[in-house]
Amino acid sequence: MYRSHVLVCGGTGCTSSGSKKIIDTLQAEIDKNGLTKEVGVVQTGCFGLCALGPIMIVYPEATFYSMVQVEDIAEIVSEHLLKGRPVARLVYDETVTEEGIKSLNDTDFYKKQKRIALRNCGVINPENIDEYIGTHGYEALGKVLTEYTPDQVIQTILDSGLRGRGGGGFPTGLKWKLAKGNDADQKYVCCNADEGDPGAFMDRSVLEGDPHVVLEAMAIAGYAIGATQGYIYVRAEYPIAIDRLKVAIEQAREYGLLGKDIFGSGFDFDIDLRLGAGAFVCGEETALMTSIEGNRGEPRPRPPFPAQKGLFGKPTILNNVETYANIPQIILNGAPWFAAMGTEKSKGTKVFALGGKIKNTGLVEIPMGTTLREVIEEIGGGIPNGKKFKAAQTGGPSGGCIPAEHFDIAIDYDNLIAIGSMMGSGGLIVMDEDNCMVDIAKFFLEFTVDESCGKCVPCRIGTKRMYEMLEKITKGQGTLEDLDKLEELCYYIKENALCGLGQTAPNPVLSTLRYFRDEYVAHVVDKKCPAGVCKDLLSYTVDPEKCVGCTMCAKVCPASAIDGKVKEKHVINQEKCVKCGACMTKCRFGAISKK
Repeated sequence: MYRSHVLVCGGTGCTSSGSKKIIDTLQAEIDKNGLTKEVGVVQTGCFGLCALGPIMIVYPEATFYSMVQVEDIAEIVSEHLLKGRPVARLVYDETVTEEGIKSLNDTDFYKKQKRIALRNCGVINPENIDEYIGTHGYEALGKVLTEYTPDQVIQTILDSGLRGRGGGGFPTGLKWKLAKGNDADQKYVCCNADEGDPGAFMDRSVLEGDPHVVLEAMAIAGYAIGATQGYIYVRAEYPIAIDRLKVAIEQAREYGLLGKDIFGSGFDFDIDLRLGAGAFVCGEETALMTSIEGNRGEPRPRPPFPAQKGLFGKPTILNNVETYANIPQIILNGAPWFAAMGTEKSKGTKVFALGGKIKNTGLVEIPMGTTLREVIEEIGGGIPNGKKFKAAQTGGPSGGCIPAEHFDIAIDYDNLIAIGSMMGSGGLIVMDEDNCMVDIAKFFLEFTVDESCGKCVPCRIGTKRMYEMLEKITKGQGTLEDLDKLEELCYYIKENALCGLGQTAPNPVLSTLRYFRDEYVAHVVDKKCPAGVCKDLLSYTVDPEKCVGCTMCAKVCPASAIDGKVKEKHVINQEKCVKCGACMTKCRFGAISKK
């Protein structure tokens, strides 16, 4: 038994910040100081506070160290682990009080969270099956195989009110019930770990921090619908998640938790991985299955739905990583426990990846019904630099922008759809007054244009025409008539595109037109970008009252567009100016402005 454990984040964010080297250095320092038998080092998954990485927590004190560097390790070992004195300068400031160091769970970031899908992330070693079992892992699988009929499993999931966490929010239990009701010699259970939304990393973090929970849930689903084979379709760009899934699958097979006759019940179930090549459209269920089959990932018309005719033409269920991560806890704690959280039609919790203009960039899990204001101001720590909240983008390229007038909206499936957005997989990008909403719509549409599979005309050509209109508007060449055409085209694409990617592609445009039409009008009528983002509508000027003639702006100008001698007032030649903003950045006297 160790007297202390040091948990170091091994998720993608902290790994990119050098946590692997920190772990190696930490172990070397522990050995050097003769603490090998007293202090254990554990590589875990994501703690959630991604902006503070690399992250390290020392137990049993639960001292939270943030932004740890290799050169800090010797001091942490000699002072904290050897002498029992935490290194105050490295401790997360929000845990430090006059009374001492408080629990991380009492900080603003954590105290309103309810971690179910993320319960083991940052807690266990994801590459050690024994640690997962030590947190009641695989108990749910054992329970259903020895105590439940398949129908009872499905009824439990139905009663819990769990809805799919990957986008549309379809009731999970109903999907399983439909698949069970279709007889076939073979059925399949699939996991969507393709996660292609810009700024989204919820599923990746679960796979990196708690891969066994997905394996256990898929086996439970297989038992419920009568399937013996599962596939996890994971992005090839997630190497850490892939490696940990491979380790987890091998460990589960060795322990008899995957394979033949699991728990002596006569139930057979195994899981294989399939790597996605980065196509956003393969997040759509039929395209994903087509890709697993070895074909080009393109969607198929529905009906028939996958529960009737899915992978290899057999009944199939597909849920995403976060949906599966809830299943074992629902089985162990009961449907009423899960249904008691959230709102009337949106039960349980939801994981969000907070990004953009927010202090606490990272991963949070909140009960459904939590307001957007609580997420951004309390959990997220607010918007930096005293800027005002302008909008939040949820649902990625398929979602919409939520304006300040809906800052107090309770987050659930139906509320977001009612205001022109959607839950999506859980990306939440915060924007402040410096963001141009026309530019934001163009950014997401450009992504959709690139990712369209091209199978149907409304998506292949329609989204391209929409993007061209937005580009025209941001260059100051648009007209009011273009705005009407743009809106009309949005509704046409929504009604006629083949799959969910095309049908939801207009959402960012429609929501910004709905709530920020004045910005569009400013672009086409006044030929100005109110946020000062769209380069073609900007002009940089020098204030002669503030200019001291230091020549710094002229020196950094890549286009030689600034005229003026030393100690003389400078002038920007608008015809030569490439609007890069280098002059404004370098001016120490605030003499250059953009408008």
